Parts: sequence; structure tokens; C-alpha cells
Amino acid sequence: MPVRPEDSVGAAPSPYASMYAGVQDGPFFIPAVDYARLDPRYLRQMVPFVGYEEPGSIVVDPSRCFLYFVMEGGQAIRYGCGVGKAGFEYEGEAEILRKAEWPRWTPTPDMIAREPEKYAHLTAGMDGGPDNPLGARALYLFRNGEDTLYRIHGSQEAYSIGKAVSSGCVRLINQDVVDLHLRVGIGARVTVLPYGAEDRTAPWMA
Repeated sequence: MPVRPEDSVGAAPSPYASMYAGVQDGPFFIPAVDYARLDPRYLRQMVPFVGYEEPGSIVVDPSRCFLYFVMEGGQAIRYGCGVGKAGFEYEGEAEILRKAEWPRWTPTPDMIAREPEKYAHLTAGMDGGPDNPLGARALYLFRNGEDTLYRIHGSQEAYSIGKAVSSGCVRLINQDVVDLHLRVGIGARVTVLPYGAEDRTAPWMA
């Protein structure tokens, strides 16, 4: 088994060791993430950011599987994310009007119609917990006061980050969505870029 730098004698521990450690979160435990197996581009990090979005807002770049939380001074926290199989089908502006910890999940009517054998028994919903598809946190996207049915949510399937494998919503590593949930306020604006839009970071950080 290869030796990671933080395991070497005298080496400083990686900041990701604590960032992605296992943690008790209310009634449930969030397992540690083996971050060394992930593409480092998709680990949480501060990056330069170019755009007109105000600090406190979110920008989703579905083609690169990045989600940005905009900070002051031309900076952003970048999180790797997973998107829907056809990219992130939602595009444009929205706002966060609801936040939830260990949220309840109900499949959409379209999901039930497509795969009744998989979802029909969940028409009444599924309680929050480690097996719930929404993970540890969910941010609910609204447009003009109406629920778009799209979510930014957590996932224990770290392998899906950086890929288009979800049912359409944006998924983050559970530790990352917990961090984002703490930072984002109700009413925060969300901008979902068109698929294939220009990179919003400086070239050397892309």
C-alpha cells in the first residue's frame, strides 16, 4: 500500500485529514472520506474567482462539476460536485429558501413513473439518515417563490463527485455540504451556468 505524505515520519498532516474525517452529526455518524483516492481538483479549496456574483452567493458549473461559494476579494470556496446524467438540467437563477439537516426525501412523480419498482414504495417519503439519497444536508432551490424540485445535497458516495451520475440534482461529499450549509443564508442567490460555460477561476487554478 503506498504511503501518503501525511503518514510519513515528521510530515505535517494534510489539512484534508481533518476536513474529511468521520464526525458525529446529531443522531447520525458521517464516515471519513478516503480523500487520497479522489481527484484533488474536487477537494474543498479556496480559489480565485471571476464574476459579478455577490459574496454569499453560489455558482454551479455543471460541465466541470464545481460548485463555488463566493467570498470577498475575488475568492471563492470551490467544492467538487456530482451532477445529473445529462449534466445539471436546471439552468439560470434561483435562490435558497429552505435549508434542512438530515432531510426527508420523496421521489418525484417522474422518478416513480420511470422506475416504479424502485420508487413506488416511497411515495410517502423516506426519513432522513445515512441511507437517504439527500445525505446530511439539503439546500432547496426556488424560482419566483416556487420550488424548482432541484436540490444541492449531500452524498456518502464520494466516488460520484466529479461525475454525471445522479438523478439531476447537485450532490456534494457530506462533509462539504455540511460546511456549505453553515455558510449559506436563506435568500442566497444561486446561478447555474450553461453547460460548457467559461471557467470562472484563473487559468492556473482550473
